[in-house]
Amino acid sequence: MPPTVTINAPLNRVEGDLEVTAEIKDGVVADAWCSGTMYRGIEKILVGRGPMDGLVITPRICGICSMSHLTAAAKALDCITGAAPPPDAVRMRNVLLMTEHVQSDLRHTFLTFAGDFTNPAHSGLEHYDEAVKRYEPFKGETVLEVLRESAKLLEIIAIIGGQWPHSAFMVPGGIVSAPSSRSRLQCKMILRHFREWYEKRILGCSIERIQELASLEGLEALLDEGHSSRVSDLSFFTSFSRSLGLHQMGKGHGAFICYGALELPQGTAIKGAKEGPFLIPAGFSQGGRLTEFDQARVAEHVAHSWYEDYSGGLHPAKGETRPYATGYEAKKYSWAKAPRYDGLPAETGPLAEMVMAERPLFRDLLDKCGPSAFVRQLARLLRPAWLIPVIDAWLEEATGEEGFYNSPEGIQDGEGFGLTQASRGALGHWVRIRNGAIDHYQIISPTGWNASPRDSSGTRGPIEEALLGTTVRDPENPVELGFVVRSFDVCLVCTVHALHRGNRTVLRMNRA
Repeated sequence: MPPTVTINAPLNRVEGDLEVTAEIKDGVVADAWCSGTMYRGIEKILVGRGPMDGLVITPRICGICSMSHLTAAAKALDCITGAAPPPDAVRMRNVLLMTEHVQSDLRHTFLTFAGDFTNPAHSGLEHYDEAVKRYEPFKGETVLEVLRESAKLLEIIAIIGGQWPHSAFMVPGGIVSAPSSRSRLQCKMILRHFREWYEKRILGCSIERIQELASLEGLEALLDEGHSSRVSDLSFFTSFSRSLGLHQMGKGHGAFICYGALELPQGTAIKGAKEGPFLIPAGFSQGGRLTEFDQARVAEHVAHSWYEDYSGGLHPAKGETRPYATGYEAKKYSWAKAPRYDGLPAETGPLAEMVMAERPLFRDLLDKCGPSAFVRQLARLLRPAWLIPVIDAWLEEATGEEGFYNSPEGIQDGEGFGLTQASRGALGHWVRIRNGAIDHYQIISPTGWNASPRDSSGTRGPIEEALLGTTVRDPENPVELGFVVRSFDVCLVCTVHALHRGNRTVLRMNRA
């Protein structure tokens, strides 16, 4: 029997560090650990500062989803002050958040995930040369187009929000800008150009055709018809993913969480996927059973995290962040806490949103493929098909007649929370104000859910569980692990450089 091989894979590109350790027996992952290797202390930094400081500091937690943190921070202050932003302010907040999602979805799919299609391990596959032609990092045809077109799309955020990343145009009660009709028209023109490109180059069909899909067979039939569909990136991405077996790996716990996002403004013609106040419904799903989401059931565990222990899990409103690091206790192995819902781990992201919206295509894909790396990434690739038309509609509906800001009476002492869906999934800020200053601030990010360590009961986090059973053909080039981890779009992106340390292969993933 071949010896057990342990692979350490630090995943670091934009900010933060994630180290994935996989124990491989007989060529298959037998166990896995996700370790956040850097403590930043943002929650501690905020304590004692002015209530509005969170609007400036938290968007700097992440340079690629800063709009999401701004949204959560503003919603928390809306909650504390009781402020009700005017309908057009809600529209503009949503428009910019969705714009960030769309550019992130395509950049991650083709700049990060599909880059591993070009790994030499796949050189024997049919159409490998085409994969290199499309997705070679910084050179591939699709890569260059995505960089160019997504940069143009981000101009929408710059026009309305002043800058991207690290925008700070949201405040309790609305937004600080008043977009003119000319500005909104300019944004619509940018969006129209992007939609035309997305339909022609990426989808190979209209957005409406994607929205009509109800099954895997329907998707396959669409990709078989017409020359444009066959050469689209959706078609190539789907066929090459399946040739790699991505539809069979990375299945995990099969539990999903979504906080709900994109409130439907008063008077809008847009309808949510289901009855309720959100375009993206909130919910929790396990084993195909959907239940209503209740933020009171969220808790964070630290039994395996480098923080001072407390019993079980604590709700973020009562959460503690007391760093405690030691190299002498193998039990603790991550700076990330372990978020749980009703005591259960759950993955979050675009696939979770499709589950809560009960999209027929993804119901069928989950029934036939399970929550695999392919299905997870396909949800990200197709999410813009549902968001782009809504962005356009809300830009059209906004008139500014009722203004973009309702001034609150002031930020009084109190506590509240702001929940939204970031590009990578469920994001929450829990805030308490005392004596005119921030007394408590706790944040649970999407990567906190997906890349969590074990909890108090020893249950693995979503990525740890998803890695189990993954076949690794070459321990010195474990590209399969990269596919599984990156299908969760952790807020880190990388390539691979292999080093050897005794019986371990250490992969430095670094492509910024």
